[in-house]
Amino acid sequence: MKPLTATLALILSIFFASAQVIPIKNSLQTDIAKVISDYPNGFKNISGDQLIENPQSIEFESRVEIKDAKCKVIKYSSTTKEIYSWEAEMLKTDDFEEASKKFQSFYNSLQHLSVNVNGINVIFKGEYIKPSESIKFTTIVFNASDKNDELNDLKISLVLETQMLDWVVKIQVYEKERDDKDKGPAIDK
Repeated sequence: MKPLTATLALILSIFFASAQVIPIKNSLQTDIAKVISDYPNGFKNISGDQLIENPQSIEFESRVEIKDAKCKVIKYSSTTKEIYSWEAEMLKTDDFEEASKKFQSFYNSLQHLSVNVNGINVIFKGEYIKPSESIKFTTIVFNASDKNDELNDLKISLVLETQMLDWVVKIQVYEKERDDKDKGPAIDK
């Protein structure tokens, strides 16, 4: 009787172990998680060689590369603190339907993206906006759902826009400062 009980217990344990759902990240989610994990460092660990220096910004190669995408880190001029963003041009096509399908696919990958930042698990969420060929610019902003002071301003944007005759899909990771209206009323003295 003992061998039958042991066999049954083994079969049941295999069945229940395989029934557990373990989230699997696709390569895009893994790459974006690497970018977000370096956000507290100002993307310094993923910044490569300098590409272009403009009056308002400096562009660097990104050490995090996404297949078939053009990735870069951008440092913006500021008198108060260093401001960085990361950007990936994911697709450039003259076919709106292709761009729209990819936009939705990227949204599905980014929605509920879970990332560990300095020991804090953060989940990003954004509300889907269906692109329209008549609207030349569509942006979905994903916010960190488990907010804390360090990650309040961290955003992921998924952008579909026209550039000349092409449709371009981009993913951006950046820090959003408060809007002027959020800073409180001005006081005259």
